[in-house]
Amino acid sequence: MVTSWPRMFPGGGTAADRFARTIGEATGGRLTIRLFAAGELVPAFEAFDAVQRGTADCMHSTPYYWQNKSKILSIYTTMPFGMTNYEHVAWLRLGGGQALWDEAYAQFGLKGFHAGSTSVQMAGWFNREIRSAADVRGLKIRIPGFGGDALRKMGATIVNLPVGEIFGALQSGAIDATEWVGPWQDLAAGFYKVARFYYWPGMHEPATINEITVNKARWDALPKDIQQIFAWGCGDEHNQVTADNDANNGSSLEVLVRQHNVQLRRLPDDFLQAYGRAWNEVLTELRDTGDDLTKRTLDSYYKFLREQTAWSRIGMQEYLNARLMALRAT
Repeated sequence: MVTSWPRMFPGGGTAADRFARTIGEATGGRLTIRLFAAGELVPAFEAFDAVQRGTADCMHSTPYYWQNKSKILSIYTTMPFGMTNYEHVAWLRLGGGQALWDEAYAQFGLKGFHAGSTSVQMAGWFNREIRSAADVRGLKIRIPGFGGDALRKMGATIVNLPVGEIFGALQSGAIDATEWVGPWQDLAAGFYKVARFYYWPGMHEPATINEITVNKARWDALPKDIQQIFAWGCGDEHNQVTADNDANNGSSLEVLVRQHNVQLRRLPDDFLQAYGRAWNEVLTELRDTGDDLTKRTLDSYYKFLREQTAWSRIGMQEYLNARLMALRAT
């Protein structure tokens, strides 16, 4: 297994290590996974190619890193203003999403599994305050996927870097801002040392799904019981990674604000509105230029999102509003 993360880095790095150990134990040693972190066998952003050509058997990464292979792959990680983790997993498992992902990855000789989520992320770290949508024009921002495409429409210069290179780029001024994940993983990365302002909400990445993806020929050669254990392990790992982030983000945010004096800021409404318009432009272009699989995938995703929004508005959203009101009253 190759990964897109430094060895034992909180989140993806620890998850990959845990998964490799778990599968070895669960199969009684019938299937063992030797782990190579980013840069140990191939660079972080060459994991896809390594698995496709058989240099590695599987990878721990996230699909929007492979947007240069096919734009639609980003949808399996997250979509701006899209589904939450729980909605996204429901779409994959019960709304036809996994079958579409299988079809997309089959073109590359791969088989993908969802294996973790950061849930909603932070908007990111900036070296200067963002007072309006115009303030991002000309900024060099590290952000992958569709989220970066929308910011490019707003006048930002977009670059993509693996986590191991982000700190140095911020420190040197090679980039002006970055998004990574959320308080837990951002604290571990040390971004508070080189950027003052930490923005929310993470409208660009409301789910952010990790993948464990296998070379399809190697997958098909596995015994059926080993395949089942592997698939179950991916599902369990998804729950564990999501829990890791949920459990650690609150306390890590407090450390960032109280101990490191991070300036927590909400993005202005005009920025969010401009970002929404930019994202709609990206989405329209994707629909107009995409192939049949792209259009079918978008149709499936947004049909499921509409159904979920009708429920979440009176379910989860109103509950959270009510909880906040009750807590303020105590």
